[in-house]
Amino acid sequence: MKQNRTDQERAINTLRFLSVDIVQAIGEGHPGLPMGCASILYTLYTRHLRHNPKNPNWFNRDRFVLSGGHGSTLLYSMLHLTGYDLPLEEIKKYHVFGSKAPGHPEYGHTAGVDATTGPLGQGFANAVGMALAEAHLAAEFNRPGHKIIDHYTYALVTDGDLMEGVASEAASLAGNMGLGKLIFLYDDNKVCIEGSTDLTFNEDRGKRFEAYNWHVQYVNDGNDVEALDTAILAAKQDPRPSIILCRTHLGYGFPTLQDNCVVHGAPPGWDELNAAKRNMAWPLEPLYYIPEDSLTFFRKALSEGEGAQRAWQISLDVYKNEFPELANELMRRIEGTLPEDWQTNLPEFPADCKGLAARNASGKVLNAIAKKLPELFGGSADLAPSNKSWLEGCEAFSSENPQGRNLHFGIREHAMAAMINGIAYHKGLLPYGATYLVFTDYMRGAMRLSSLAKLHVIFLTTHDSIYVGGDGPTHQPVEQLAGLRALPGLSVIRPADANEVREAWIQAIRNHSGPTLLALSRQDLPTLDRRLVGPAAMLQKGAYVLRDFGHKTPELILMGSGSEVHLILQAAEQLSAEGISVRSVSFPSFDLFEKQDASYKEGVFPSNIRKRIAVEAGVSFGWERYTGLDGLTIGVNTFGSSASAKDLVRQFGLTIENIVAEAKTLLARK
Repeated sequence: MKQNRTDQERAINTLRFLSVDIVQAIGEGHPGLPMGCASILYTLYTRHLRHNPKNPNWFNRDRFVLSGGHGSTLLYSMLHLTGYDLPLEEIKKYHVFGSKAPGHPEYGHTAGVDATTGPLGQGFANAVGMALAEAHLAAEFNRPGHKIIDHYTYALVTDGDLMEGVASEAASLAGNMGLGKLIFLYDDNKVCIEGSTDLTFNEDRGKRFEAYNWHVQYVNDGNDVEALDTAILAAKQDPRPSIILCRTHLGYGFPTLQDNCVVHGAPPGWDELNAAKRNMAWPLEPLYYIPEDSLTFFRKALSEGEGAQRAWQISLDVYKNEFPELANELMRRIEGTLPEDWQTNLPEFPADCKGLAARNASGKVLNAIAKKLPELFGGSADLAPSNKSWLEGCEAFSSENPQGRNLHFGIREHAMAAMINGIAYHKGLLPYGATYLVFTDYMRGAMRLSSLAKLHVIFLTTHDSIYVGGDGPTHQPVEQLAGLRALPGLSVIRPADANEVREAWIQAIRNHSGPTLLALSRQDLPTLDRRLVGPAAMLQKGAYVLRDFGHKTPELILMGSGSEVHLILQAAEQLSAEGISVRSVSFPSFDLFEKQDASYKEGVFPSNIRKRIAVEAGVSFGWERYTGLDGLTIGVNTFGSSASAKDLVRQFGLTIENIVAEAKTLLARK
């Protein structure tokens, strides 16, 4: 869609001043980016972005990520003007509880928002994940003459995005992968919150991205629509990911605040705003002024979007006739349903005193599931041989082989987590990323956003405790489980044996309401004899009774997760031999247990059994919720040490003898 120069300027100012009126009226927000980038978003949405405001989830739409999520009012204004389900009255509630216009864009909350952004760098890496998903799905489903999957991923990125390390990680990988349908528009305004970017950020950004194997262009005036248009067209023709450095001005048009860091995150004030409006021949009243001709122009997106989707649907119908099986598979993926037989032929592990490491069991289960779930797509941060995350019989994704299902993320944990979030935002694939549990510290920002956005992603972690041994405290996770359990919406599961590992994977695949983290052992764990203890499928409940030892009502409950479940079972057996009745509870997941009803919880932890001991090779924080005031936790409340696992468990009291001794002391208390 194109306009003459006068109409175009009026439409851009409509977008610009509507965005800032919202900020000024509410008295808080970020006006600098909307004033400086209005022409960029205008160019993208009216000349390039293929989207359908009436169906924001149309699968073959172009994706747009506002990585600088603080400029959210610019996106909200564009969504309203182009006809998304975002009424003006809703935008006026910007920053108000329950509004569809929150301070930063939230996926699933506001129509037309493709990613939850705000923490800088995350949207950048999310967009890389989206482009990765498009490339893989296109290779998997497209056929000669049938480009059913064919769309671009765009992002508006900022100085802050490029400063964040996660963006560097993701940019490096995007260039290596040759993601040619990825186009970034860089708001190069040379201002950060503390002043000029020269204070901290004076490298040649263009040369940096050239070194990443990106296509780099420069637009000297971020308000030059024709130059922006030409650059985007050129980016589409290059097989590399593209970045367009757009020289902009923070708070463009404000007479005294343009290029001033003050206007990044504070309203300009009525006098400054009105002066800008006068200088641009914009009426001061009414507030939220939208000229009728500008609205009519923007609303052309409705008919154009419906037409684009209709044309795609016609192509899809032809595709369905020629490739019915492929088409059915694609539709299943788009709808997010699972094949009816996906759980068949999963490994059943026989009782075994030696058993096998949870990571090894996971590798077997993962590969069995992958045969039935072709959408399972992921990899590791350079640790696949160790965490058993490689899909056997499948090739690696590369620019030459985008159909590969295994991803080499390299040693880029943060980018890995943010990119699999982007894959999940895109839909059509079920992504996973693998590393050691201790390195989730590097992933935390992205994991928080996958939890907030309720994304169906799987974080596969191994080496889950001090049993790592000689590698020492730098590699021995201690506080990680407690911290991850505190993250709202993240399901954390630490299985006790190979069959619980199988059930943990089943739960992770089923969990469409948010991300799942599996915490798996490096060392061998005995495989429990399920004829003697509760069935492994009870893992889905979060906690379950393994076995009651003794012939009377239990006096004591021993609970634990992962490798420590085997300790509590042996301790319970020894206590029982001494005439003490003990209940043993496997407790792989706090969050799953909290979803159970009160009667189930009471059945596992009767309120009249107040003597309780939790055992876990991590900090004790959090277990007091279940041990109560009369109980205790045997844990690891300091960092570990470089020693053999055998020596470490003695040092930290993770032994049958210590559990038995602590139990007797506890029972002796009045």
